[in-house]
Amino acid sequence: MKVLLEEEVLTDNNLSAKFNRDLFQTSKTLVINLMSSPGAGKTTLLEKTVAALGEEFRIGVIEGDLATEKDADRIRALGAKAVQINTNGGCHLDARMVAKVLPEFDFEEIDLLFIENVGNLVCPSGYDLGQHHKVAVLSVPEGNDKIPKYPVMFRRTEMVILNKVDLLPYLDFDVQMAIEDLKGINPESKLLQVSARTEDGLDEWFAWIRAAYKQIEAQ
Repeated sequence: MKVLLEEEVLTDNNLSAKFNRDLFQTSKTLVINLMSSPGAGKTTLLEKTVAALGEEFRIGVIEGDLATEKDADRIRALGAKAVQINTNGGCHLDARMVAKVLPEFDFEEIDLLFIENVGNLVCPSGYDLGQHHKVAVLSVPEGNDKIPKYPVMFRRTEMVILNKVDLLPYLDFDVQMAIEDLKGINPESKLLQVSARTEDGLDEWFAWIRAAYKQIEAQ
């Protein structure tokens, strides 16, 4: 019975994900689901992305947290539309939660929608939100064990952003090992080295977003 219950939950989620995906496709809005453990730097990365691309694209953000609107307020301070989802203890966003807040956006006025998922390397990976791309953020201070210890997360993402590379001289993190671990789990994924704080490597991230948006426009 437990397996059947899980299947029913995912079936409901997938129906909502299809609703979301159809809306995103119709409006030609690029949607990126950002996932990571707490403190990896997703919000700082989003702040730099909004600041750099805000004149080029119309950007919206959905922020997922257990409580508070602190991260959404950081995005709003940059002039972007941000909607907060508080899970009140839930460890991830699901497609139904996302669907409920979509009416707060005018999709004729949104080119890019970022969904910052709840900080967790386990639960968020199992839920389709209707996004076009899943991106995982890993930070240097977390150490080299995260990719092999949480393979489901990294198997289901097409890009891993290694953040806080400005700390590499001070911490025992092996970038080549991370690249090899990722390749062993997901040969199609790419590891992009950045520092959201110093902005090193962000141009490649921005170029990836531009290319992904062109694909959506062409469909």
